[in-house]
Amino acid sequence: MARKLAFINYKGGVGKTSLVVNVSACLARRGHRVLLVDLDTQSNASIWLMRIERWNRINLEKRGSIFSILDPATDRLKDIVVKDVIRNNAGESLLPGLDLLPTTFNLLDIENEYAIDPQNPHYLIFNEQLRGIEHNYDYILFDCPPNILNASQLGVFSANELYVPANPDALSLIGFTLMIEKLLLFYRRSAGFRKPEMGPFARVAGIIFNSIKANVDIGVPKMRMQLRINQFKKQRLVSNEACIFNTAVRDATIVRRAVTLGLPVCLVSSREIEEGVGGDYENITEELLNHSVSEALPSVANAS
Repeated sequence: MARKLAFINYKGGVGKTSLVVNVSACLARRGHRVLLVDLDTQSNASIWLMRIERWNRINLEKRGSIFSILDPATDRLKDIVVKDVIRNNAGESLLPGLDLLPTTFNLLDIENEYAIDPQNPHYLIFNEQLRGIEHNYDYILFDCPPNILNASQLGVFSANELYVPANPDALSLIGFTLMIEKLLLFYRRSAGFRKPEMGPFARVAGIIFNSIKANVDIGVPKMRMQLRINQFKKQRLVSNEACIFNTAVRDATIVRRAVTLGLPVCLVSSREIEEGVGGDYENITEELLNHSVSEALPSVANAS
């Protein structure tokens, strides 16, 4: 079964999409079969990897994106997967093994316009269809928006592990704390739809400091984040294996250049892979591969 990892924080602007895209690419370069699921209503990961021309076609047609499995409900996830999404102008695959479930701006409608069936909610529909294709992958990564609203719930309900990208500032710590509170509320509301074969609800498994500016000391922010993790461990609100990753990803202009080119960093510069932020993404990937969350989630849905 695929490892399903959701990347989320209640604070925006932490570089979450760049982290998810580049870790997904690093996993694919190592020979793993990877599915990146874009659940952010801004569609940044989809536009980045499909490039604007391909993405704009499905945006205009309002078909072929995640929201279309809900409304008009004529598509299924298995039909909208973009295989080997990273391609050159001739249509040749540049990174085999990295697939994408794309989103477009119409995913915004899931928050207000979409009428949720209380007996068959959106996250259950998504989960059932995802389980039909997850055997094709070793890793499924969810790029979630900075909240626990309807779009995020698609990924949070289906994930086995949660990872929190953070910046070395007070707002990231506040966002992490608020996210835990909102997760508990969602887990309580959705507990009745949880089936044994889905496994337990996901808990936070790791914090990844990301987009670190040059000459910024992250020692104190890491200490404060670790204290909060320890507090949540005692309350059984995060995984016992939850930790701050050793690697901190540096901020770098090559990431913005990679977005412009429609490529992950690992396909832009070999030097950056060895010496720069590309090496950071490789190290984060290595830590993810070696990090596992073994214990079941006992009673988050009933936690007080």
